[in-house]
Amino acid sequence: MASFPWSATDVVDLPTTGTPVDTLTDLTLIPGGPGARLAAARSQGADFKREFVTTGTPDTVTTCDLVTLPYPTRFGLFRASRAVAPFLSITNRMLVIRWRETDGRSRTLLFEPSDVELGKYTPYFDRLARRTPDVVARRMVTEHETVLGHLARLGVAPEDVDYLLFDHLHTQDLRRWVGTTAHQDDLGGRPEALFPNAKVVVQRDELAAMAVLHPLQRPWYQPDTYRDVPPGAFLPIEGSVLLGPGVGVVKTPGHVFGNQSLVLNTSTGVWVSSENVIAAECLTPEHSRLPGLARWSGTWGQEVVLNANSLETTADQYNSVVLEKTLADPSQADPRFLQFFPSSELTGAWTNPGTKPTFSHHAITHTS
Repeated sequence: MASFPWSATDVVDLPTTGTPVDTLTDLTLIPGGPGARLAAARSQGADFKREFVTTGTPDTVTTCDLVTLPYPTRFGLFRASRAVAPFLSITNRMLVIRWRETDGRSRTLLFEPSDVELGKYTPYFDRLARRTPDVVARRMVTEHETVLGHLARLGVAPEDVDYLLFDHLHTQDLRRWVGTTAHQDDLGGRPEALFPNAKVVVQRDELAAMAVLHPLQRPWYQPDTYRDVPPGAFLPIEGSVLLGPGVGVVKTPGHVFGNQSLVLNTSTGVWVSSENVIAAECLTPEHSRLPGLARWSGTWGQEVVLNANSLETTADQYNSVVLEKTLADPSQADPRFLQFFPSSELTGAWTNPGTKPTFSHHAITHTS
């Protein structure tokens, strides 16, 4: 039986990257229970934001649409939605971030560069596809452009990419991106790395957890695809780090144990991106016109609406979203909503009544 290529103990020996952020501690280690951790998320987030905005800005941030696909409403709008549609639509997007180091070296980071073709074989989505007639699937799934197609349009050579970053590794099959050490039957050979100089920045916690998955985790990972991926393709981090001027990775555990969020300082202020929620209004549900969200938030006194397909540690995910909410600046288009950019953003579709978002960002665009 295929297995993950290394044990949780082996993860400790892999090299790391980035400048550690001392202002943010691991919220899960704070004593006093989830309520104390929530208070710490607010105070630490405010402290970090004051420091972060002094680090500068990247040169450019570009948004690239990859795929729009169906997703269960009960997951994406956890407990709050009163929409009749069992599915909503989300659009997965990649961000291309470029900056220069103090020594003049250029850096390129791809955030959420999903291999859409291979991601379909994630157990949950594979099972869903098998139960969905082709004619229905064609109406519900729209593939916009591939990762390599977007990079060619932007004039970014694959060998110039330094970092691949995901908020977590749900659905991700990295074999074509970083190569393998052995023949892959389903790929018809041994793929050479399409990003030969790129390293995958991931929380050490998540790699360790993938070595021995819990049953609640298994529907969302493809651990067997990592069997022949070289461990040297990864740069595990522990907690929050600064990667470049105005480019940070903040640990936001909950959705998965090793969840992480991208934080960017731009010409419009601070942005945060992850899949912890699927719409900006999920951070300020009191302003949402989606059926049920505002009422649910007011009734239960909950200030955020989680994306909860994976209930690893729900209270920690709630606290992490409040941390993200503390970091993000108000939108210049509508200050009722924050500059939180869901890596999988809720997208209105006629097939999904009651799920059209009140407000959408669609993209982050920044040029220094």
